Parts: sequence; structure tokens; C-alpha cells
Amino acid sequence: MGFAPAFGAMLRTADGIRIDASHTPNGSLDLGVVVAHGFTGSWRERPTRRIVHVLSGFGGVISFDFRGHGRSGGVSTVGDLEVLDLDAAVKHARSIGYRRVVTVGFSMGAAVAVRHAGLYRGVDAVVAVSGPARWYYRGTRPMRQVHWAIERWSGRLAARLAKRTRISNGTWDPVPLPPHEAAGLIAPTPLLIVHGDADAFFPLEHAHQLYEGAKDPKELWIEPGYGHAEAAATPELIRKIGRWISRTKSQ
Repeated sequence: MGFAPAFGAMLRTADGIRIDASHTPNGSLDLGVVVAHGFTGSWRERPTRRIVHVLSGFGGVISFDFRGHGRSGGVSTVGDLEVLDLDAAVKHARSIGYRRVVTVGFSMGAAVAVRHAGLYRGVDAVVAVSGPARWYYRGTRPMRQVHWAIERWSGRLAARLAKRTRISNGTWDPVPLPPHEAAGLIAPTPLLIVHGDADAFFPLEHAHQLYEGAKDPKELWIEPGYGHAEAAATPELIRKIGRWISRTKSQ
């Protein structure tokens, strides 16, 4: 399957980090969708490009690599300073001329999108897919492996070599606002939470905690058989999200 064309862009964050990004236009400036990938992901990888391709049927799409990922500069802070990366992408969408801008985040990108909408605002809707409700979760084997990659020198080296992800060796100080608390700051911007009942990283309790922390307008979709984040997202699920974005207006 071919993908809609993506035009490269280099963004710069408020703290001076270069962000590798792309723009996939669809011929209209009514809606711009900003896609935020998960930890160790990239806009250049096939799962993300497939998602961008489907969403480009609903609006123009900005996708980008978080700091420390792929061709972007800096090091990953695993969801903390990444709000600056997303903010740069949202501002880029506005500079192109998109009248409505909606963020769609997956896994780590979902946590960033929720925090960005709560703390920075400036978007017309938020979609959080497969996101954590709180930090330091180690209740599943995949998340224990993620913490090994983050906290151990050998894990950070493996992430750099295998996934082109450069992870900060520092600790959070202060600890960022947890996503379930940031969710309470998003209203009146609409929030959609999407989670699979087969997610091997974050069980459904995370989706419910995010939803309970948010205020209306909010929606929660529990998707039967859906696993985790970009790799498991079917074109039909992404089209369903695209239709929600198209019909949802900020209040």
C-alpha cells in the first residue's frame, strides 16, 4: 500500500531542540491533525505512516519525532519535556493556516498530548490512544522492560542501537503532573480516550483512571481485541477516530 506524500520540515522547540517533522496536506485548511508517536517510535516508521495516511482523508497531518528519537535532536525525557516538542508541532500546524488543530497521541505520545492540552491548551480536541494514567507503572512485563531500557546503562545503550532512541540518564526533577491529573485541566476541550482490552502494556484501569480524572466533554472507547498503540491500530479504528475528530467541535 502506498502512503500519502509527506513533506519534511525541521521545527525548533522553546528550549532549542531541533525536531524532525513532516506535513501531509489534504487540500483543505479546515482541520490539522498532529500525531504524537509512542516511546521508541518515529513518524518515518510504517505503523505511524499508515496512521497518517488514513487520517489525511480527514485533514492535513503533522507528524514528528520526539526529542531523542530518530533524526530529532536532544535526548528523550520519556514524556516530560516532550510537551515542548508537541507544542512546536501544534504551532507549526497553526502557522500553515489550519483553522482547527487536534492532537492524537499514542502511548507515551498520549500522555504528552493529555499534559499538553491541560497545561498549554491551544488545541481544539485531544485523542489519547493506549496511554498511561500515571507514571512508573511496572505491572506488566512489557513495562518492566521499558523501565529497564530507561533506568539501566545497558538498557539505554540497547535502545540507542536497536531503536535509534537516545534516553536521558537523569531523573525527573520535579516529577511531571500525572496524566490522570492533567486530564482534569483539559475541559472544555473535548477529550477522547481509546484503549484496547488486549493492551499488554497498560491494562484498562489506566483508561478508566484517565476518564474519571477528566471533565466533560469526554468519551471513552474500549476497543475489543485491540492491543497497544500504533502497531496494533487497524485502519478502521483510525478511520473511526478520524470521524470523531471531524464531527467534534471545541466548546
